[in-house]
Amino acid sequence: MTRMSPDARRQTIVEAAQAVARRKGLSATTVRDVAEEMGTSSGLIHHYFASMDQLLAEVFSQVAEADLSATRERMDGATSETGRLAAYFDAWADPDNDDIFQFWLDAWSEASRNEAVQERSRALNIEWQGLLSEVIETGIASGEFNQVDAEAVSWTALSLLDGMSLQVVAHPTVIERGKAAQWAANSTERDLGLPLGTLRAASVIA
Repeated sequence: MTRMSPDARRQTIVEAAQAVARRKGLSATTVRDVAEEMGTSSGLIHHYFASMDQLLAEVFSQVAEADLSATRERMDGATSETGRLAAYFDAWADPDNDDIFQFWLDAWSEASRNEAVQERSRALNIEWQGLLSEVIETGIASGEFNQVDAEAVSWTALSLLDGMSLQVVAHPTVIERGKAAQWAANSTERDLGLPLGTLRAASVIA
């Protein structure tokens, strides 16, 4: 049998922890859970991760980074900044991403107690905002959008998307997904001087 490299073994632990976290939630995932998922001892987990906090941070980071990469690819298929922005909003409205939003909800809850998770979630949140800000700045330069404070509009849009998406995931019977996506998009459309409905329409052809 081929001996697994340290990096491969570490990744196997992360994947096992991720599987448990999808079922039980990030904060409820324990070393014992991960060991049982792998059919091994808790000592193996401790050998590769100094603390459970670090393992949970890595689990969240890998899930969130994969989502960010997928959204970038989705945006790269658009031919205009309006189309790229629409693709960004469309990614957040995708019901297939609900489990990812649950990870974010868990991470934000953990951030006040887990410094490693706080560090990762803060850095990734800034990356999401930066991606949105870049599109807005380019759209302003090309004349597609109004002259606005790109930082302010991007943080406002991201906060609306986060809030609406997490409401839909946590309370699915309170706010309809389509309306939540539309409300978030409409706010950004008003800020950028786009006709209402532009981003939702552009997402179909982006």
